[in-house]
Amino acid sequence: MPKLKTHKGAAARFRISSTGKLLRMKGHRSHLRRKKSSKVKRQFSSKLLVHSSDQDRINRLLPNGLS
Repeated sequence: MPKLKTHKGAAARFRISSTGKLLRMKGHRSHLRRKKSSKVKRQFSSKLLVHSSDQDRINRLLPNGLS
């Protein structure tokens, strides 16, 4: 049985919280920031939970729970 390898693209995009939940950042945060309002730029800095329908797929990409 070969080793299970972590998908490095997923490891860069997702984090696992201390309670085991998957966290993600919002997209579209680095492009054309000058015209975005301060409220929108502030909301980009918060981490969000991954939707429950995507969790199984992402957990398969992160088999060792690393990130």
